[in-house]
Amino acid sequence: MGETSSGDRMDPQLLAILRCPVTRSPLRQEGAFLVSERGGLRYPIRDGIPVLLPEEAIVPAPFRNLEEFKSRYCGKSVCDADSGNGRHV
Repeated sequence: MGETSSGDRMDPQLLAILRCPVTRSPLRQEGAFLVSERGGLRYPIRDGIPVLLPEEAIVPAPFRNLEEFKSRYCGKSVCDADSGNGRHV
């Protein structure tokens, strides 16, 4: 499986309804990733399919893991109960 090339665009209608599973914020496409508008979690697009699993998200610096990210960006009513660590770049 490969990541979508930066020239491949998601269907705008699909992108309009997708939300970050962690922050529940809208997503925007940046190359082969969907990026959460709130906080910048990056979800890969593989073979044209967005992988919106918290454990697959790339956590933005300066956070070391998804739990640190959640403590900064999510209230208990917003974040899901997932305790995955996400990936860090």
